[in-house]
Amino acid sequence: MSKTKAFIGGVGVVGVLGIGFYFMTQGPQAQATVDQSDPVVIAEGQVVYQSYCASCHGKGLEGQPKWQEKKADGTLPAPPHNKDGHTWHHADNMLFNYVKSGAASLGIEGFKSGMPAFKPMLKDKQIWAALAYIKSTWPEKHRARQAMATQQAQSQSQN
Repeated sequence: MSKTKAFIGGVGVVGVLGIGFYFMTQGPQAQATVDQSDPVVIAEGQVVYQSYCASCHGKGLEGQPKWQEKKADGTLPAPPHNKDGHTWHHADNMLFNYVKSGAASLGIEGFKSGMPAFKPMLKDKQIWAALAYIKSTWPEKHRARQAMATQQAQSQSQN
């Protein structure tokens, strides 16, 4: 990998981390409206994911090729939602708000993303169900790490 590609990938990762920090510290705390461990919710989430997310993030949650490298338009390709991506690094609140409001609504200067806002298409329960499905595919250590990020974000918002 060239130094330029590595730098661009690093910038993309830093941008995503910045988004996570924004939602952990500034964004409204959204609470799951479904039992994310319920097999029925997970099955419903799989349907939502396949209908609304898979076209960009892959049927197997694999993301788009070169997802850490900016495209010509300055956006990053859709990342994987499996254990190989970074989704599990983020708190529930950040993930929910990102899906609901899209990246453009963040107001972070210079950050470009192709992620649309799904608020017009999906109800909150459907977004939570899709997240439950995604999380159900991760190994236990990834789910535990993501649960810790969620707890930390909730603690920070209460202070």
